[in-house]
Amino acid sequence: MQKIQTQGVHHITLIGADRQTSIDFWEGVLGMPFVFEQPNLDDPSESHLYFDPGDGTLITIFASEDRRPDRSPVPEAIGSLHHLAFNVSLATYERAMRNLDDRGVQHSGRVDRGFMWSCYFRDPLGLRLELACYKFELPPGVLPSRMMFEAHQIRVAAGDDHIDERHLALALEKVVREDAPSLSEDRAAKNPYKRT
Repeated sequence: MQKIQTQGVHHITLIGADRQTSIDFWEGVLGMPFVFEQPNLDDPSESHLYFDPGDGTLITIFASEDRRPDRSPVPEAIGSLHHLAFNVSLATYERAMRNLDDRGVQHSGRVDRGFMWSCYFRDPLGLRLELACYKFELPPGVLPSRMMFEAHQIRVAAGDDHIDERHLALALEKVVREDAPSLSEDRAAKNPYKRT
């Protein structure tokens, strides 16, 4: 027996309402370019809209002019989607809550998750979304999952409850030490200010 090894999210498809509601929200609120459209190949009465969330993957929506937006929260049951989280820069995150306020959209405000900042709100169809902003910058070529793995190891070894900025700083130091070569034999922390 062998694993089916995934290599990332290819796309996420949601059931939408009418076409314009999807375009107005995904592109007009979240800034995702509307990159292409075709009929839903399993149900030609629906349009299949494709949006780029910023990393080259796709968010797709099945839209039908027969459906109207319903803002009731999407049911949260076993096996159902709890929320979708989108990565945003710190500059965008700081502005996002005002942008939601300007549209009259209820949101959670700033939520500190230790390793990231979050803000939760619902789309026009009741789906919970999260805007997530990491509290760290990644070295070139290092994936967020690597940083989280290293920070988790440090957190567990310290017996701490959750990842915070201290674990992230130590994880970053470890990643750089392992991935970036140095001519120094001793790469430990030093204090050159104490020399006389």
